[in-house]
Amino acid sequence: MDIENETNSRRIQVRFVTKLKARYKVPNTAIAIPSHLHRLGLSSIVNKLLQAVNSEWKTEPFDFLIDGELVRMPLEEFLLAKGISAEKTLEIEYIRAVAPRREEEPCLHDDWVSAVDGSSPRFILTGCYDGLGRVWKQAGQCTHILEGHTGVVSSVSIINSEGTDSAIVATASKDQTLRLWKFDAEDSSDQPARLRAFKILRGHNASVHSVAAKTSGDMVCSGSWDCTINLWRTNDSIDGDTVSIKKRKVNNTDEESQSEGEAVSTLVGHTQCVSSVDLSDIFCGKVLNCIDVGGEGLALIAVAGSDPILRIWDPRKPETSAPVFQFSSHSSWISACKWHNWSSNSVSSCYHQFHTKTRFYVQIGGREAACENMTNWSLELRSEPGEIGIRLDLAIKG
Repeated sequence: MDIENETNSRRIQVRFVTKLKARYKVPNTAIAIPSHLHRLGLSSIVNKLLQAVNSEWKTEPFDFLIDGELVRMPLEEFLLAKGISAEKTLEIEYIRAVAPRREEEPCLHDDWVSAVDGSSPRFILTGCYDGLGRVWKQAGQCTHILEGHTGVVSSVSIINSEGTDSAIVATASKDQTLRLWKFDAEDSSDQPARLRAFKILRGHNASVHSVAAKTSGDMVCSGSWDCTINLWRTNDSIDGDTVSIKKRKVNNTDEESQSEGEAVSTLVGHTQCVSSVDLSDIFCGKVLNCIDVGGEGLALIAVAGSDPILRIWDPRKPETSAPVFQFSSHSSWISACKWHNWSSNSVSSCYHQFHTKTRFYVQIGGREAACENMTNWSLELRSEPGEIGIRLDLAIKG
């Protein structure tokens, strides 16, 4: 088969192939095409071949690959740049082209947008410098306005949006509070509904800069410029969490209760403001015996459990609960683990075996050392300036 009306250009024998469904396949025969064709010209040829097979075919754009690389220049220039001979029949794979996304209508706010969470497939949650949170059903359509903060909304988090029509979200603000909100995620009225929080969380002494929700939805954590991290329950039924109840009346009718909650735990130790937090689950599958934080940037978590596997997590990797490393050279459950203070890439662990005497095996760099008659233990690795090697201390606590 020959393509006409292209007499002033060198021609190349090609065969078009594809991994698409049968209706996209052209005849598997070699044809001669002009060498100066670009992607659009190649796409036009493929569409003509498809129309010859199916008269009802509607034109579609295609992209083209040669040896797995997209063709983004005239065919002759591509072959010259890649050192591919034009003397043999060239196999060109075609795929459906992905059209560039059109810019949608913007979601307008009255001030700077300071936070956004798009993790729900049903809506988008935003926070703004005007002190309001907003729920967007689609581009340009605001369904709910979250009122109540007296400062900038600095962070937002979707707590629970799956399974039921009712969604729960959290917002954090420079007014030193967090607020929990509940609304109907399926509501698509023309005018946005104005909501008040069903629970206010107080306990920080400075701006709350970050909020994150646990996967199960029963707890959130917050980071503040007061250098602390607080943990909060989202369930009202937990005793000791709710400290006061407020009810509002509008037109002599009671609205939903608004409770105030206290933090169930406060984590201290930072000497600078906490700007970001994450609340992810670490699942080992066994009882945890020891956890130690260290490694590169003091950001890796080593976990020893009641199995022979030492696991390393990196909480900086988003949206994953799987360990980044697993070491399985032990033959029994691991008693303790410790990061080396002189090497960010080294971690040691020890385990025991039940014989007439309890023996503890410490593994360092692939070599083991045995310690006799230990009934309780901790693991500490130390090195002195100028020393070559390490000192290993196994201390009895019992």
